[in-house]
Amino acid sequence: MKRNRLGRTGIVVTDICLGTMTFGLQADEKTSFAIMDRAIDAGIDFFDTAEMYPVPPSAELFGVTEQIVGKWLKGRMRGEIIVATKVTGPGHGWFRPPIRGGFTALDRRQIFQACEDSLRRLQTDYIDLYQTHWPDHGMEQAETLGALTDLIDQGKIRAWGSSNETCWGVMKNLWEAEKHGLARMASVQNNFSLINRRCESELAQVCRKENVSLLPYSPLGGGVLCGKYNGGALPKGSRFTDYIQNGGPRQKRMASRFVNERSLETTARLQVIAADLGISVTALALAWSKQHDFVASTIVGATTIAQFEESLAAADLVLSAETLARIDAIDEAIPNPMTEDGLRRL
Repeated sequence: MKRNRLGRTGIVVTDICLGTMTFGLQADEKTSFAIMDRAIDAGIDFFDTAEMYPVPPSAELFGVTEQIVGKWLKGRMRGEIIVATKVTGPGHGWFRPPIRGGFTALDRRQIFQACEDSLRRLQTDYIDLYQTHWPDHGMEQAETLGALTDLIDQGKIRAWGSSNETCWGVMKNLWEAEKHGLARMASVQNNFSLINRRCESELAQVCRKENVSLLPYSPLGGGVLCGKYNGGALPKGSRFTDYIQNGGPRQKRMASRFVNERSLETTARLQVIAADLGISVTALALAWSKQHDFVASTIVGATTIAQFEESLAAADLVLSAETLARIDAIDEAIPNPMTEDGLRRL
């Protein structure tokens, strides 16, 4: 398993990260434990969670994922695992977060309370990477950074990053940190996949020039790139099947961003390339993500061991220049198949 430094920090992570968004909902505790055990066996020691997980978020299940990870973590040598979690930011019109009464501004009080609660659920005395889960651009950034810096000084977190952040937001935070002598952003966790390549246009340059690591989530396009929605299929138990059939307006709108005619055609064309290589589109998509020089670790989720095994096939896979060119040709023919990534709403 290849390892990369996270930003300018002392944290070094495996280039595949285990995402835990399904733990406690689509994956029960026993299955979640088995997936985490398999990750360790495969050499993965970087786990990503959030106080708001599992997804879709609910007041009933809020915090359950961290509790499952914490229960599993208690039986391990803490220093051998890199743990990332997130403090919930504003819902930005998508929804009102079912936490702290829906008041999730990234001010000092909210950040401190969220961190203490995560530490308790994770049964640990420190978090390696603490991330803002959606930014709060209406907040005085110096206050947000000041609170995160104090948590670093107190030894409760080692580094901080953001999730779902714009290029402007990354540069604003870096500027505020330099201006006020505060802790520097180490990473940004954004949606990045073969159906959403927007990060390559501008965020990539920010990451390269400023030494901020990208941690792609949804590298399989929410499961779309697995091909399970092709031909109009709506597999039982899949997240977007549930959103399309049972979700409210927000969930249906999100599903349409991922599952649409252009994303399904892109997947079909990628299947041809994968078949020529004798691999799955899952392995193809994850290998493609890992080969970007500004990516430190690609976040992979799973609801079953079998799903996770498919992802592990990408661990040592390196795509040739010819294969990358064939992938680029699909992108040129069908640019931006995922209609948006939500950042325009910030």
